Amino acid sequence: MVVAVTTGLGLVDDVRVDEREDGGRRPDPEVEPKARRRQFSPGYKLRILAEYEAATGPGAKGAILRREKLYSAHIVEWRKARDAGALAGLSKPKGRPPVDDRDREMERLRAEKERLEKELAKARFVIEVQGKVSELLEKLSEGMPGTTDGPNSPNRRKG
Repeated sequence: MVVAVTTGLGLVDDVRVDEREDGGRRPDPEVEPKARRRQFSPGYKLRILAEYEAATGPGAKGAILRREKLYSAHIVEWRKARDAGALAGLSKPKGRPPVDDRDREMERLRAEKERLEKELAKARFVIEVQGKVSELLEKLSEGMPGTTDGPNSPNRRKG
């Protein structure tokens, strides 16, 4: 059995109906399921502009447009972007520029300097505390009655 099915655009699809899940309908090979806007890389735009501007002879520029499936409006817009410097900036690789070895070494030395400064601050604090403890012990030993010598003196009373 042959059934003529009318699609939304007034097109007729001649399909055989059988027992398949989709009812035997095949998608129309001429129509994309969803239209997408084309995107062109900056390198492509610059290459086509150079080729287009270098074209001479009757119909050469139109042949380039037909071959690439472009419109003259593309060329006009791309020229404006190129003249404004936008395409040159876009053709550079994306992302962060590679780190220079000198910058990496400077960062390593900064981190080491910071670590050593912290270590030095700790050492100064320990020396300061030791000095205060020494002064305190000295004052305590001076204040003890009957001692004229140091804490390990043989004249010291054992108690």
